[in-house]
Amino acid sequence: MRFIVIGLFMAIGLLPGGEWHVDGSAGNRVVFYSSSTLLDFKGETDAIDGYIYSPGDSLLSANTEVYFEVQPAFFNTGNGKRDRDMREDVLHTERYALSYFKGRLLIPEQDGKKYRVTAKGEFFLHGVSRPVEITGSIFLYGNTALVKSRFSVLLKDYNIRAPKLLAFVKVAEKIDIEIEVTLLRVK
Repeated sequence: MRFIVIGLFMAIGLLPGGEWHVDGSAGNRVVFYSSSTLLDFKGETDAIDGYIYSPGDSLLSANTEVYFEVQPAFFNTGNGKRDRDMREDVLHTERYALSYFKGRLLIPEQDGKKYRVTAKGEFFLHGVSRPVEITGSIFLYGNTALVKSRFSVLLKDYNIRAPKLLAFVKVAEKIDIEIEVTLLRVK
């Protein structure tokens, strides 16, 4: 589920334009948080890919593109049966192998060394694409940028039935997603 997504980003003049790619060797992570009446659980993956591209001099230039993708089959909740059930019976990952966010950046706000950003676009999950605005933060370290975001989705918006763990225990309809990804500027 955090699939991904998602991500968002960049900043005022200090962030040069061009292409920024996900650093696959960094400690990237996408986490979803869910709950039921009996327990809370999370699923996590480091298998996120994507980029931010600006044809201008800054990532604030017009037409700055954002694209992030996750393969829901790679989420690990720490429980093999739950993972298999999630892949096969809830997310149908054989049929819907990718979840992604693609969109454009809106004007960010600087807050010290951090930039607050918003990306507006489409979030695709379980065969359904919906318009979304996702907020986040970016921290710049030379040619490396750390992007963080947290947002929520409603399963019913993506034609996903909240599973029942037992006859009377249903998983929450709202899922929280957290993203932390490192980008490298491509020369």
